[in-house]
Amino acid sequence: MTPTITAFERSPDGGKGLARDMRVRWALEEVGQPYNVRLLSFKAMKEPAHLALHPFGQIPTFEEGDLALFESGAIVFHIAERHAGLLPDDANARARAITWMFAALSTMEPPIIDLAIARLLERDEAWYEQRRPVVEERIHIRLGELSDRLADADWLDGAFSAGDLLMIAVLLRLKGSGMLEEYPNLSGYVARGEARPPYKRAFAAQLAVFAAASAG
Repeated sequence: MTPTITAFERSPDGGKGLARDMRVRWALEEVGQPYNVRLLSFKAMKEPAHLALHPFGQIPTFEEGDLALFESGAIVFHIAERHAGLLPDDANARARAITWMFAALSTMEPPIIDLAIARLLERDEAWYEQRRPVVEERIHIRLGELSDRLADADWLDGAFSAGDLLMIAVLLRLKGSGMLEEYPNLSGYVARGEARPPYKRAFAAQLAVFAAASAG
């Protein structure tokens, strides 16, 4: 059965691939799984039909038969478990890849999202200029630690895995900020992820939605 995912009808990221449906699209492309997309307006995301799938009224969701999931990390994990290509066969390597999935979402992403929210919603607050450097420093600490661990390797733990997919998806939020560019090995790591054909297909698919919405 072909799964259906949900995505923004008009993505607020400007087609840059930062909305979390991109992670799910990329995972599905990596494992060669066709999928359908149901586009939602912001209004529809808060209506009962969607809230039955996602109690917090967000995207993405994933429906396959009688299974309905929400949270991009959980969906990527489900895809990786059901299809070959995103988790190693070796039990220990598989456990490490899953650990990196959690690290991407629980350790790396929170300060990066914190900075994005500050820039978007708090810029006019009197305390913004005092808070921003504190948040940026938290990000730099994590980037430095990740950079040291990656060193000159192509991927986090041997072959490309779901851990790399989620980590790169998180780091992409820093592109253009100047912060990621201070760590050449991390910039190269992200570029390798973007160069993967499955990523390119996923990016093109979500960009086409944004372009069509803009044209309309």
